[in-house]
Amino acid sequence: MIGIFVRTRLPVALALVGLVLLILGIGQRTWWTPADTVTAASPKDAKAAPLTVIDGATRDVRSGTVTVTVKAPGSFVVAAGRTDDVNAWVDGAAHNTMTGASADLKSLQEKYTAGDAKAPNPSGADLWEHEESGNGELKYTWNLPADGNWSLLVASDGTAPAPSDISVTWPNDNSTPWAVPLIVLGVIALLAGIALFLLGRRGGGPRRGNGGRAASGAPRTASGPGAASGPGTGGSAPSAFSVRRAAAGGALALVLGGTTLGGSVAQAATTPAPSPSAASPAPAAPVVTDSQLARILEQTAGVVAKADAAKDAGQLKPRVAGVALETRSANYKIRSKVGSYQPAAPVSATKLLTSVISTKREWPRDVVAVTQGPNNTVPQLLTLEQTGPRENYQLVGASPLLPGMTFPNAKPEGADVLQPGDAAGLKISAKQALDGLGDRLTSAGSSWADKIADNAYVKDTLSYEQALVKSTANGKLSFSHKPVEKDTRVFRTADGGALVVGHLEFGIDGTPKNSGDKLVVNDDAAALAGAKESTTGMELTFGESVMVYVPPAGSNDKLQVVGATRGLAGAKFK
Repeated sequence: MIGIFVRTRLPVALALVGLVLLILGIGQRTWWTPADTVTAASPKDAKAAPLTVIDGATRDVRSGTVTVTVKAPGSFVVAAGRTDDVNAWVDGAAHNTMTGASADLKSLQEKYTAGDAKAPNPSGADLWEHEESGNGELKYTWNLPADGNWSLLVASDGTAPAPSDISVTWPNDNSTPWAVPLIVLGVIALLAGIALFLLGRRGGGPRRGNGGRAASGAPRTASGPGAASGPGTGGSAPSAFSVRRAAAGGALALVLGGTTLGGSVAQAATTPAPSPSAASPAPAAPVVTDSQLARILEQTAGVVAKADAAKDAGQLKPRVAGVALETRSANYKIRSKVGSYQPAAPVSATKLLTSVISTKREWPRDVVAVTQGPNNTVPQLLTLEQTGPRENYQLVGASPLLPGMTFPNAKPEGADVLQPGDAAGLKISAKQALDGLGDRLTSAGSSWADKIADNAYVKDTLSYEQALVKSTANGKLSFSHKPVEKDTRVFRTADGGALVVGHLEFGIDGTPKNSGDKLVVNDDAAALAGAKESTTGMELTFGESVMVYVPPAGSNDKLQVVGATRGLAGAKFK
């Protein structure tokens, strides 16, 4: 009975199992293959809000390139920024936040935050690393420009409700790790079935000769010197049935063994990589990326160029502030009255030679860029400041790199920001450095002469002051160079030193020596004061933009004035 089963039914069963496995394996590679992508849509009952935030957790639902599709009847903008920047910009405004997707990846998870019904138009804000405008429909490919957490902001104009028809599409894992194992096992089972069937055909029928039974029905026994014997114990020779049983067992072992192997391969392929230790926090990210900085510089240079051509200080205000605005506005006023007066140096966005980018995530934020355009004979040191998340960067200082000076090496991953009075790891603090520079510029006999390396700006300023004293025989002049601490910015350099960016107020106070004596000013000062002479006294104010390198603690190097310039900012008579 068992022999009949082995010869007939087992081969058929194995062949059927093989066919089923083949169909399953081929099906996984063809008609049962999962879709290439999976898409989740925003809820239909979301509350109207001027802003919608798509958190980075939504992007991270699946790995790979993510596409965000936004549909709206009018125009809108999709802006990408670091998550903390997006949250800071949105803060206070009503908004919806998409935080992920449902378990079946069919709908986006969304929560509403109450707040102001209106917000500024986010389009064109410096805070965004990248933005795209759409009208009707936009497919936005969400790529990460750098490491860290990133989010998207979707808005119409800050006043109208933000688009609500949003979907996110992720790559789908359509791999079929069982397909090949199933196909291989199916082939093995099918071949095993065919092999057993053929073996059964060859060994079938009643057995004859010594292997048969005696006429009496008693089984024959082997005897004599020619009888076959097993090793040691006298075992019998293997029969055809035992051969077929061994083949069937081997086929089943292959099927079961292959199944186990296939499961091991699939498990190994889906084992997640170990995650990085949470004990090591990520370093603070630079406040702008290279592409952001290039865009900010280009827009700033464009605004300044138009204002310079029109000599209109009002056009400067969107992109220029502080001492840079004061001195440039004064320059326009003087040039409108004194045609021969030299215009301020043009601001160039390119060529960008290097930059110092702060990692301080709080506001105000500061950036230093070194550029050299075709109209600049020497590199230009530009300082830009962003006072708040919804404000754009503004130029607050511009000075040339002094002859013979080399700009300090910045930290490539972003510069740490120090307080003006912090001397940790430095030869002296930034405040002491600027105080010392102010004293050095005021007096030729300053004790700081041996602490600050010789440079063209100190020599030029002292020569200018001495020339004024000689040319004002009937007046008494006093000079002062006072650092403005609120305008001081300190960046740690790659060698452990610091780059100090500062603003000094250079004041000249003049009074007549004797009653009736007159003080006469130049045409540039007269254009600001409204007259050329006075018998009561006069005050001139210059804005000085300076950059000073402070060596690290323990260094024998002197302080270096890397860049500096001055511009007349005001003039008046007492």
